[in-house]
Amino acid sequence: MIGFYRDNWQHVGAVLFAVLAFFMGFFGEVFSPIQEILVYSFMALLAHQYEEYALPGGAGLVINAVMYGERRDYDRYPGNMQSMLLVNTVGAYIFYIAAIIFPQAIWLGLATMFFGFFQIIGHGIVMNLRGGTWYNPGLATAIFLFGPIGAFYIDYVIRNDLVRPMDYVYGAAGFVAAIVLILVLPIRSLMDRNSPYPMSEEDMARFNMLAKVRARGLVDD
Repeated sequence: MIGFYRDNWQHVGAVLFAVLAFFMGFFGEVFSPIQEILVYSFMALLAHQYEEYALPGGAGLVINAVMYGERRDYDRYPGNMQSMLLVNTVGAYIFYIAAIIFPQAIWLGLATMFFGFFQIIGHGIVMNLRGGTWYNPGLATAIFLFGPIGAFYIDYVIRNDLVRPMDYVYGAAGFVAAIVLILVLPIRSLMDRNSPYPMSEEDMARFNMLAKVRARGLVDD
């Protein structure tokens, strides 16, 4: 069961997205207005992850070969299927769902929105510059979902006088803490060139990504 989820968590996330879309369409009034925004933000995360790892997919290879510059063991180092599971479900899910459960913690909501803006910079600028591309898996949802939802959330809390200056400070600190706890620590703690959880050839071939990084000389074979 664990192995199945490790290999298919992004598809499970897509099912969760569909369930939430149905629920919000028919029963969304159970949430407060600010919670509705935060639920849609979580749904944006699910869509973003699906774009990264399923359709078109290939983000794991981009992270290892393009972002970290790994040329040899790019199928499992520094990121592998186990660390990707922890980063994208355990860590990210807790972060975004906590903001929904505690909507009065405006700083926490801001932290999730800053995390989304960070994805725009990461996918739109850093990954494209390093990979010599104009698009990479995750860019579309970052721009068209994280960006507008984050802007709407900030506008909402300002218009309704819900945010205080220190919320931005705490939100920025929460964002940095999330980067460390959700992204950095899981990847570094599970870094292993002999990891038994490599990406499959199918995963690396999504969006023709393996051929692209080979053509650009970013990997050794």
